[in-house]
Amino acid sequence: MMPSMLPTDWLIWAVVAAIVVAVLRLRNQAMLMQNWQKVFLRPSAMVSGVVLACFVIIALMDSIRWSDPSKPGTNALSVLDHVLAPLVQARERRYSAPLAYLSFRKESIERDGKTLRDYPRLKFGGAHLDDPEKQWLSDVLERSAYAVAKGLSMIVLFGWVLGRLLRQSIYPWRSAFACFSLILLLSLWAAELSAAYHVLGTDRTGNSVLWMALKSIRTALVIGVLTTLVVLPLALGLGVMAGYFRGWIDEVVQYIYTLLSSIPDVLLIAAAVLLLQVTIDNHPDLFASALERSDARLLFLCLILGLTAFTGLCRLVRGEAMKLRELEYIQAAKAFGVSSFGIISRHLVPNLMHIVLISLVMQFSGFVLAEAVLSYVGVGVDPKTPSFGVMINTARAELAATPVVWWTLTTAFVFMLLLVLSANLFSDAVRDAFDPRARQRA
Repeated sequence: MMPSMLPTDWLIWAVVAAIVVAVLRLRNQAMLMQNWQKVFLRPSAMVSGVVLACFVIIALMDSIRWSDPSKPGTNALSVLDHVLAPLVQARERRYSAPLAYLSFRKESIERDGKTLRDYPRLKFGGAHLDDPEKQWLSDVLERSAYAVAKGLSMIVLFGWVLGRLLRQSIYPWRSAFACFSLILLLSLWAAELSAAYHVLGTDRTGNSVLWMALKSIRTALVIGVLTTLVVLPLALGLGVMAGYFRGWIDEVVQYIYTLLSSIPDVLLIAAAVLLLQVTIDNHPDLFASALERSDARLLFLCLILGLTAFTGLCRLVRGEAMKLRELEYIQAAKAFGVSSFGIISRHLVPNLMHIVLISLVMQFSGFVLAEAVLSYVGVGVDPKTPSFGVMINTARAELAATPVVWWTLTTAFVFMLLLVLSANLFSDAVRDAFDPRARQRA
């Protein structure tokens, strides 16, 4: 086995390293430390932080890959792939409802020498039951009770330890611990029942919907984080230059973002993604596996989303820079002969970062939703890449079927709701802590 990281994996871990360095440097900046303390003093921020941390851990587990050199051309497997291997191996022939032991639709089966139309038994779901009609309910309840009992014992132990360690803490750790306890109970319950059933059912190809949802988390976070990395230098650099230098530079920057704003985003993204797909199809030798091709399309989608989404923040930064350049301390710096680069790096950018930080955190959820919409219309990530948009696109035909296959859409909706709602609640706390006007109102 040897490491086989994708470009998006390297970028994700680079972001993690940058965050660690920023946190270490943050200790020496008292004002920023006070602002971040105000963020985590809100119970909603602590709860949403716990949920986001769980999503991030799953995404990071899916970003550590290694491959087998003896099998060239095969996709590299991640840590999450190995953890979820039992779900992948427990594949059915077609649809099955959550916690079911029978197929969702009737098939022609042989019984007592006759061909009948009936619901066949699943290969994995409830296969250990001899008489599922009588044993199914008691088996599900017994496994659920065991998972809950194990979870409650772990929660009591963790709660006692945290109570001793954080007794004098000013942060609302009890709210965060309650959220963590609920997530732990649900995780243990799903893990216990997944050993014998499909907890969230299967799709039309028999794959576990739970597996698809967990694999889609990395795609959503990659879209949100990497698109933000594309937006940040474009919006901050062009906006500061336009607001500080004015003149022809301001005219050029205004022309650029006005031109991009006038083009429908969906059309521009669709054209760019389709051109990339044609290039990939015409040059299959550029990529060693299908996973690398899908990753290249994902990375390009982040780039084109960033190019179309930086205009709003750029306009905001430009207006704030125009206001700051007229203040007394900027004029004093000019009078003392400080260079334009020194004024921008030491005075303008630090006083703009609260606006940039608030905007980027609030745009994160918008990028996650944008991927779902683009994948739904067929111009998002590769159809073979697990994502919430692909799940929703698949569920479009399932909702028109009889009987309705509802669990794929419901699963994607719940996971996206948790991710986007947590990001929005956390961004609200960041805005209230870093926005001077919000602090004055408070």
